[in-house]
Amino acid sequence: MSKASDRSKKTNGDNYHHGNLYGSLLQCATEIIRDGGVEALSMRKLADRVGVSRTAPYHHFKDKNELLCAIAEQGFQRQEMLLLQLKESDQQDLSQQFADYVHTYIQLAHENREQYDLMFGREIWRNSEPTASLQKLSRQHFQHWLNWIDKLQQKSILRSTDSALRTAQVTWATLHGICRLLNDGVYTEESNVQEIGEAAVQMMLSN
Repeated sequence: MSKASDRSKKTNGDNYHHGNLYGSLLQCATEIIRDGGVEALSMRKLADRVGVSRTAPYHHFKDKNELLCAIAEQGFQRQEMLLLQLKESDQQDLSQQFADYVHTYIQLAHENREQYDLMFGREIWRNSEPTASLQKLSRQHFQHWLNWIDKLQQKSILRSTDSALRTAQVTWATLHGICRLLNDGVYTEESNVQEIGEAAVQMMLSN
């Protein structure tokens, strides 16, 4: 066996020992579906790409569905971070803060199309079984969105003719609809998407 092979196996073994294999598998799986879609991903292909035994991924994910759920969870975590960053930013104009969120949300959904599909699409929610942790995270994210919408309504930033829950549902559905049409290729011009996003924001604002 070559020294290079020895070094490779030692590196993989060290990563596994120190708990880094989980992150490596998740990152590699995300790259695979980004380049070739969910159908391009298999546990065997993932193991080969990362350079570990074909049984190693099963120490972290019992099957492909659980792996896909973990990728979707990362997407929700990114959205949570975006929402938190905007809330804690120096931007005092709440209307502009809301507009920034809408535009960034659409951008992130487009840049991570395959992951976004997993977060909300039938691959997991209808055709498979969402894990308990994914269900919890998705509910938590919507609750945080609802809380923010409620605050914006109380500050008269968003229209308050409907309840906070109904407004949160409609505003999220509007965002999701724009993202889906963009990711499915119905909307092709970025400038148009920007204008559509801005029009959506103005329709949601109270004035």
